[in-house]
Amino acid sequence: MSFFYPAFLYALALIAIPVIIHLFYFRRFRKVYFSNVRFLREVKEETSMRSRLRNLLVLLLRCLAVAALVLAFAQPFLPVSEGVLSGRKAVSIYVDNSFSMGAESDRAPLLQLARDRARDIVGAYGPEDRFQVLDNTFSGRSQRLIGREEALDAIEAIAVQPESRRLSRVLSRQESALATENTDNRLLYLLSDFQRNVTDLPPAIDTSLSVNLVPLAAVRERNVAIDSAWFDAPVPLLNQNNLLLVRVRNYGSEDVDNVRLSLVYEGQTKPEGTLSIPAGDYVTDTVYLTITSGGAGVAQLSITDFPVQFDDVYHLAFRTSDRVRVLNIDADGSPDRNLGAALRLGVFDPAFVSAQAIDYGSLGQYGLVVLTDLTVVPSGLAEQLRQYVTDGGNLLVFPPAAAELGSYNAFLAAFPADELQPYQAQQREVSGVNDGEFIFSGVFENREAALTLPVTGGNFPLTRYGSRQQEALLTYRDGSTALAKYAIGEGNLYLSAASLDQETNNLTLNAGVFIPMLYKMGISSGRRRPVAYTIGRDEVIETGRRQANAEIVYKLRGPGGEFIPEQRTIGNRVVLGLGGQVPEAGIYDLLIDGEAVESFAFNYDRTESDLTYTPVEELAALPNVTVLDAGSQASLTGDIRERNEGRPLWRYFVWATLLFLLAEALVLRFWKV
Repeated sequence: MSFFYPAFLYALALIAIPVIIHLFYFRRFRKVYFSNVRFLREVKEETSMRSRLRNLLVLLLRCLAVAALVLAFAQPFLPVSEGVLSGRKAVSIYVDNSFSMGAESDRAPLLQLARDRARDIVGAYGPEDRFQVLDNTFSGRSQRLIGREEALDAIEAIAVQPESRRLSRVLSRQESALATENTDNRLLYLLSDFQRNVTDLPPAIDTSLSVNLVPLAAVRERNVAIDSAWFDAPVPLLNQNNLLLVRVRNYGSEDVDNVRLSLVYEGQTKPEGTLSIPAGDYVTDTVYLTITSGGAGVAQLSITDFPVQFDDVYHLAFRTSDRVRVLNIDADGSPDRNLGAALRLGVFDPAFVSAQAIDYGSLGQYGLVVLTDLTVVPSGLAEQLRQYVTDGGNLLVFPPAAAELGSYNAFLAAFPADELQPYQAQQREVSGVNDGEFIFSGVFENREAALTLPVTGGNFPLTRYGSRQQEALLTYRDGSTALAKYAIGEGNLYLSAASLDQETNNLTLNAGVFIPMLYKMGISSGRRRPVAYTIGRDEVIETGRRQANAEIVYKLRGPGGEFIPEQRTIGNRVVLGLGGQVPEAGIYDLLIDGEAVESFAFNYDRTESDLTYTPVEELAALPNVTVLDAGSQASLTGDIRERNEGRPLWRYFVWATLLFLLAEALVLRFWKV
């Protein structure tokens, strides 16, 4: 047995007080005269012996009471087998404050219970110990160790947040913070509901760390959530029924019926029907959205579900354009007559330049670049066009019949794309249209009806290198490619096997094919822009705006307030770093000089939607960890002190003191002399 405060043992000298009282206690006798005392002598001797025995017993009980009280103040304990942790301790306390911690336990919300237990943990240590208080925000100030009072204030300030962290990242964060403290006593506490999808503690944990898990049990609730949503087409189209796919998931263990799905667009709520979802499964429903105005658009999907509601709403943001900006690069700057007429229709915003008068810095402002009638592709132009496509642009190439194969093939190989073979002056008919690809998808109402397709009087056969991943959009009767597509980086290269000259190609005369083809090429992209981002996961977003001036300041404004994101320019693209500044789901507008130019949708992380928890038995089976009982303050504090300091015995000596005093009172009350 050892003592926390052995100096109190000097107080055992107080035992002398009852001894002194006993030795110097002289009872005053009163004289009583009898006529004859000869018959009382034997009785007097017997009574004196009984009185002396009682007094000695009372003295012993008083001495034992004083000794037990002194020992209680010295706080004796039995050391644990690993030894008592002596000296200053560094303690890291992680409090899970994700959405799932807002669920109710049988007594209080889980987060409130977690804060209470975190305060109990702090109270179980001494005033000289240092603490880290960590939650899912991973703020910079949580990486420094603080005193007891500051730790209690930090615990009190913890509130539910949308961020969700995997426990492996939490453990790594705790380790890095405790490594800054010069002590061998490093203790980690994780207070969480331990959802299965975030509980990924590593199999090998540093044995120098004492890792303690404090699981908090919630009343199991059912939950249905909108998992995700996306447009079927790469780009939503204006004034058309755009197919929107919605995935709704049932995270509960029972089938659910009558889940109502609705769509909010332009201030109007439209019911989309009810869903029946099997337990632990999902359904994908379809919603048709007719976009009536160009530019930035927003919509909102919602379902009816209780009691977990943070995942019942899904925000979307998209962009459509009523006019596609097209740049035609020609040998002399004068476009083909039919191409010029097509591009001057209301759906296009065209520009025409010669190969010698191109402003390379403005290429990124165009959705489509059409290359026509260039016999040779200059190396400078070739590199700029390759970079334009890689950054998300769309390039359509029509090589003239007199094209220099060496120049064109060097240009195409840089993407890489298939090469041109020697020109063949042979009439060919296009017979195949790939209407499963976005460019021609939905263009023809009745595909079975007679359709006039282009005819070419000569063409360049294209090689078919497997590594170039060619996708044929138009094919000749013999199966060779008339128009090919190549996904390059984030953009697309479209390569025609024939020139645009109407004497050898009547494509421009076929408006039913040519104009929709140009329009959809201009709005397509090799990489779909997400209709929504996830808070805490997507920290970098890309804007469709191009950097025209280094002095431009971008701002984001939404339900969580207004802030200036980190701004970086990559090529002709602008990416914005959020830095955890989006705290609330909703639509955030991109502001330039106070004007909203684009919108982004942010939703809460659906990781918290799955309310499946890791069983305590499974947590206890993890190596090098200890599971503590969060049932009550006394049990948790007692477990901490017992594991880290030894088994305390002081309460037993307090009870012993009370028992000795009670025994003394009983002896004095019932032992008559």
